[in-house]
Amino acid sequence: MLHQLPYTNGDLELRSVAFGGGWVSLEELRRCDDMKVFILGLVLGLLVIPVFVFFYLTVGNPPVATADPPFPFERQIVHVPLHARIRRDAPKSVPIEATADNLIAGAHIYRRQCATCHGLQGIPSEFAKGMYPPPPPLWETNHHGVIGVSNDPPGVTYWKVANGIRLTGMPAYQHVLNPTQMWQVSLLLANADKPLPPEALTTVKTPLELDLPGQQ
Repeated sequence: MLHQLPYTNGDLELRSVAFGGGWVSLEELRRCDDMKVFILGLVLGLLVIPVFVFFYLTVGNPPVATADPPFPFERQIVHVPLHARIRRDAPKSVPIEATADNLIAGAHIYRRQCATCHGLQGIPSEFAKGMYPPPPPLWETNHHGVIGVSNDPPGVTYWKVANGIRLTGMPAYQHVLNPTQMWQVSLLLANADKPLPPEALTTVKTPLELDLPGQQ
């Protein structure tokens, strides 16, 4: 049974109730009620969110096609952990030199393995138009005024070539190319803004359509 007892303290009127054999202020009871409402809302929220997500994924229209607009903050959600991983794991030193032989070898590897999606010098990729996210054109000047990824350390490009990038069309080449080959193509792309050996330059400028069957 509750009993309400009014009393005053100066200009402030306080009220208490008898509860459980003692006196409890009405303010404390209000706080208890507020906490109960908060906990109830939290539980309902935790139940509603997975139900909403389930119906959105099964009945809604989430972006799954490459032509669909991205999720809100999709780019930030993907890029932040990717860049953190690369900063931590990318090789800091290059085991081979950017010699003419290595750059020429890298150009031939690029032409066979990369040009279809990333294009050639002066020849953009047709495949890239239908991909999401679109692969960067590695022989064009981007909005930062940089040719491809030539401003990235070779170790960063090597990590991407070796490991690939999830949620993109970039595969992992560590089971296709050996480490020397991956370093050769990484050095080629790091030097895309510099004069290249004539054979390497010709290799990355010749349209793929001019290759004979089986030579691409």
